[in-house]
Amino acid sequence: MDVQLPPMRSLDDFLLNSARFSFPVLGDVQRWNNRVINNLLYYQTNYGIFLLVQLLIGGYFWLLKMLLCAFVLSFTFFGFVWAADTQALVRRFRRKQPTCCLLGILLTSFSILYLAGSTTAFLLIYTFPFLLIIIHASLRLRNLRNKIENRLTNIGLKRTPMGLLLEALGQEQEAGS
Repeated sequence: MDVQLPPMRSLDDFLLNSARFSFPVLGDVQRWNNRVINNLLYYQTNYGIFLLVQLLIGGYFWLLKMLLCAFVLSFTFFGFVWAADTQALVRRFRRKQPTCCLLGILLTSFSILYLAGSTTAFLLIYTFPFLLIIIHASLRLRNLRNKIENRLTNIGLKRTPMGLLLEALGQEQEAGS
């Protein structure tokens, strides 16, 4: 089945009047994780456009550093995915500790870019938008359309870019729960 990009959600649904926000229950990590994953799947087009705008702005000011950051981040991510596909220990760790894996990818990339003198570009162009996306996905309460759309994605009727990314990070079993 081919990959489909979901429609962009309205600004009203994404941020304004009909959007409902609430702090997650910190004691229930599984529920918080499900909220984040489901919001990442539902609002992925909005998040993608936000990230694209940030990349365009960053590229305007620091084009070469942005390209270097993209190369290092991609190399680190694909290296991690390769290691998880070939090593059972890494695969188990990826499933049990997805947050640690993501932080490990970011910290490894940051360390390499520190040596190249591109940490400011990395933090402003890549890490800051990811942080804002995770904060929005953590605070945004799901609505009925969100739940229905995620069920369709979960049962395999739709394959999306974010679904593939979450699958690469070992979160496919969590999506839609």
